Amino acid sequence: MSSHTRPSRPGIRLHVDLDGDLRPHRSAKIEAHLRVDVAADSAPTDLPAVELAVIIAVDVAESNRAAVRQALPAALRALPDRISFAVLGSGPEPVRCYPRGDDTWAVADQNQRRRAAFAVGSLPLHRDGPRPAGYAPWAAEARALLADRPLSVPHLVLITDGSSAAGETRLEEELDACAGKFTCDVFAVGADWTPDPLLAIAERLHGTAQFVDEGLGRAVTDAIARLRRAGTSQLAIEVTVCPSVRQVSLSEKAPRPHRLVGLPRSGRPRGWSFSTHQWEQGSRDYLLTLVANADDDPLETELQFAMVSVADVHVPVVARWHLPRQSAPPGPAGGGSVRSLNATARMRGALREGLTALQGHRPDTAQECLAQAAQLAARFGTDWVLDEIRTVADIEDAAAGRIRLRAVDAGALGPMILRAGSRPGGPMADLVDAPPGPRCGTCRSRAGGEARYCIVCGEKLL
Repeated sequence: MSSHTRPSRPGIRLHVDLDGDLRPHRSAKIEAHLRVDVAADSAPTDLPAVELAVIIAVDVAESNRAAVRQALPAALRALPDRISFAVLGSGPEPVRCYPRGDDTWAVADQNQRRRAAFAVGSLPLHRDGPRPAGYAPWAAEARALLADRPLSVPHLVLITDGSSAAGETRLEEELDACAGKFTCDVFAVGADWTPDPLLAIAERLHGTAQFVDEGLGRAVTDAIARLRRAGTSQLAIEVTVCPSVRQVSLSEKAPRPHRLVGLPRSGRPRGWSFSTHQWEQGSRDYLLTLVANADDDPLETELQFAMVSVADVHVPVVARWHLPRQSAPPGPAGGGSVRSLNATARMRGALREGLTALQGHRPDTAQECLAQAAQLAARFGTDWVLDEIRTVADIEDAAAGRIRLRAVDAGALGPMILRAGSRPGGPMADLVDAPPGPRCGTCRSRAGGEARYCIVCGEKLL
């Protein structure tokens, strides 16, 4: 079933769309596609730099100093006036390189930028001997620093060559502690890093993970500029559910996959709030999953399972349970969007799994996964996925899933795996509202498109 788009104030629109084929069960799953549109007129073009606090953390071995020698000073010289910033190096634990002395944060101006660019010439980097065990210490240090700088947009830029990744034991635990407190962009340099933990950081902390061979300074500068274009630094999606709903989850699917953490709303026992970050103009697509007990619910009757709210926009999640052991009537025109959302997620997952299998010298798995990714990419017209597959295979018939693997350098697959997991995928296809249902011949009430009986007087619909 599909609800109408409901604008509340200029700039924000919310649309909820469900797959209408729902069958009752004690633990039935209801999936809904949420689209949130933020228009250009809802906020200033750029946030003031004074609202941003940015940490640049350099997790790089001494042998790779050349990768940051020119880029880091260039990025610091490009910082906007009045932004709060700090630079971390390693010796062997994360250590503050700038600002010097007792200050924890610097506020950018011409003098501070010049001093910072000079100071990072002696940035401490990993040498032979002890070094941080994985990425968790960097996230923990950022969390501690940002707690003392409560600005609107707290952000970590992590530059890594993977040299500290060995021995990682508590990354997931630390990401749990950091989620919702700051965002993070990860830039991988060199050739010895592992994609999976970098993708986990970007997914959980609402950022990007990308390989940067050249132009690191520009990439960092662009990341900070993107923060300023966020018209709303944080925007919560709130979900209030009916008593029969026992579980709620929400995940961002486009433009990038991100995991969202739901927190109970104070004073509302059935309300959940999911924080999002870095809202620019454009669309975002989410998958809302509810697990409900249908034992006491009436069948073939429109029921409201939840209310989704963004700012002062509110849209109900309305559906009905179909009679068991009977075929459901045709779903509404927009009902396929949930299936499309899941299929797009499978496409990304198949591409990433196939590339990872190639890297691990498992050609059979790689062939199967990349063929599935090619089929889905052809279905959705996702050219960038087909371009990635062509790097490692000949595509004979994308729609049929016929590809032929080529010999590739496994060491070159890491950047492709990062792109598969973090590259913007674009919004889903436009949603279509459900067609109006028939009117009851007895009381003239309008019924839903799938209704067999009037929900007002109970008479059978013709």
